[in-house]
Amino acid sequence: MLKRYVKQGMTVLDVGCGEGSYSIGMARLVGSNGRVIAVDPQPAAIEALKKRAEQTDVSTQIESRACTEQDLGIDDVTGQVEFALAVYVIHHATDARRLMSNVYRALKPGGMFLVVEPRHHASAAECEATRAMARDSGLTISDHPKLWRDWAVLLVKDVPISGDT
Repeated sequence: MLKRYVKQGMTVLDVGCGEGSYSIGMARLVGSNGRVIAVDPQPAAIEALKKRAEQTDVSTQIESRACTEQDLGIDDVTGQVEFALAVYVIHHATDARRLMSNVYRALKPGGMFLVVEPRHHASAAECEATRAMARDSGLTISDHPKLWRDWAVLLVKDVPISGDT
């Protein structure tokens, strides 16, 4: 699924990375010149990711960070992230609007944010609320990737028009 979006040399963000299944997969896709920033509010998940990553050939591309619900701890990568991923995260967030805003700031203009939510947890109203929060944060809906069990939306940070700041 991620091969369509994640390319060699990219800087990517895994929001709510858990034990790192997607982080490790994305590290393979970004290659030795790329970078995966993996954040999760659960210290045990970050430790598990570190251990799993050490057993792979891509551990040097993964930078794992503990975060909080209020702050993803990614201010140092403002405007640098080309792709962000949040799988089964938004419906758990206590402040999804703030999470969207954090990701928006981290994205480069033209950067993509793929949100995946489980159909059995996310009602149609919750999905629409997520899309509305994304638009309110400055993200544009680019696509609705078709997934078997899940609902997904691909968001893009608009590229400023020449002369805009």
